[in-house]
Amino acid sequence: MGLSCASGAAAEVAETSPARIDEIARATVDRYQLPGLAIGVIEDGEVVFARGYGETVAGSGDAVDPDSLFKIASNTKAMTASVLARLVDAGKLRWDDPVVKHLPQFRMHDPWVTQHMTVADLLVHNSGLPEGGGDLMLWPEPNHFDRADIINGLAHIKPAYGFRAGYAYDNLLYVVAGEVAAAVGGVSYEEMVRREVFQPLGLDRCRVGEIDRKAVDNIARSHRREDGRNVPAAIDGDTIPAITSAAAGGIRCSLDDMLAWAKNWLDPTAPQLQWLSAQQREAMWAARTPMPISQRSREWNNTHYYAYAFGFRLADVDGAWTVSHTGTLSGMYSVMTLLPDSRSGFVVLMNGEAGEARTVINQVLLKHFTAPRENATVAAYAARIASQPASSEGSSAPDTSARKPATAAALAGHLGRYTDPWFGEISVCRDGGGVRFTSAKSPRLRGRIMTVDDRLLVDWDGHGLDEAWLDFATPGASPALAMAKVDPNADFSSDYEDLAFERTGNCE
Repeated sequence: MGLSCASGAAAEVAETSPARIDEIARATVDRYQLPGLAIGVIEDGEVVFARGYGETVAGSGDAVDPDSLFKIASNTKAMTASVLARLVDAGKLRWDDPVVKHLPQFRMHDPWVTQHMTVADLLVHNSGLPEGGGDLMLWPEPNHFDRADIINGLAHIKPAYGFRAGYAYDNLLYVVAGEVAAAVGGVSYEEMVRREVFQPLGLDRCRVGEIDRKAVDNIARSHRREDGRNVPAAIDGDTIPAITSAAAGGIRCSLDDMLAWAKNWLDPTAPQLQWLSAQQREAMWAARTPMPISQRSREWNNTHYYAYAFGFRLADVDGAWTVSHTGTLSGMYSVMTLLPDSRSGFVVLMNGEAGEARTVINQVLLKHFTAPRENATVAAYAARIASQPASSEGSSAPDTSARKPATAAALAGHLGRYTDPWFGEISVCRDGGGVRFTSAKSPRLRGRIMTVDDRLLVDWDGHGLDEAWLDFATPGASPALAMAKVDPNADFSSDYEDLAFERTGNCE
């Protein structure tokens, strides 16, 4: 059962002031120099604020508005879980069905886990996979991995802990969950989520799969910060391609549609209660996997309870029950936070490098509902983050500025082709007098090999990729080549540590 705290904190919500929300939004955009932001607030079941700020593409003059399409990233997970819940309601699926009942080819590293993993297990991050395990088959995009590669690759990813023994966030099993839905429904995952979520709930701007950029229009583009400015991601053409990771984080929605999605959970209409039964709504918000509570959550929010449900996170904040999720993907950030006891909540969508910005605006908006007397501000919470020890925030990467190109002569004994059982083939081969690393199935993972003191790293050609150490074993040792993040606090999806390459041939 989900935690419900019908407390005084939830009851003392101050009436939302549009001017106050506008002030919070503008302060966030200004402080973090965001290219664009969309924010919506729901109070007592009604949308009381919905507005866009900045631009969909920096320098374009195209304003963000409530119809602008953003990547919602991992806020997709609740929609994927809802597709499965609809199938349970229809009697076509059970939460305790073994995954192999619907996907006979499914395999985990441990054969016992393979046979006993259920559909519910796919959604709650307790499989035993390492955090972000196998995410290099999803990101960086674009790449050449498909969903069959993911299902086949899972058998080769070694568990980090016991099955159902603890929490570690993963994405691959949500892709598997999407394939379960597709197998049961008889159409693709993309068609299932359109049919089971977008259409019945009237989420008219939400998109999944291939997108015609001109026909859809008003699409926010991802940005990175470079030399103090926002640089938009390049456009490859008029068509945005479908992606393998759709069920884990591939949906795009507008602010208005995300607010409609939120209202469906906070204050469902009679047709929406027909869309998903009370029994399955309760199942969606039942606590499944306990999650660790950070010191920050204890200090800022007096949190004592934190758990993962089906695509949602549950927590107490100042005595109020919250249901939420965040999304992070390639220069876009999202958050949806609901306070069911007061039928209130908010959605924020951003199209820049906005990790701290999301933390701060989420916190300030939370306090508006759970502790309005605090009169929380963006400046105050940004200052609290800045006052924390450096080791608890941001990068802890070693200084690699003294790097210089590795020579082919120095690496002569290591040149060749290497293969990892789930990631596939890479090459470490001569490039003029230097050496290049090239991945066969992830074309953005290519770059020059550099030396830093007595270590080797890959200096990737593209932007926004976490650099990796290369560690060659002595001849005959296994694995022949291992990798690790240069910055140990880099994104867990850069799961280089899970790779174990064996040498399979010479450079051509």
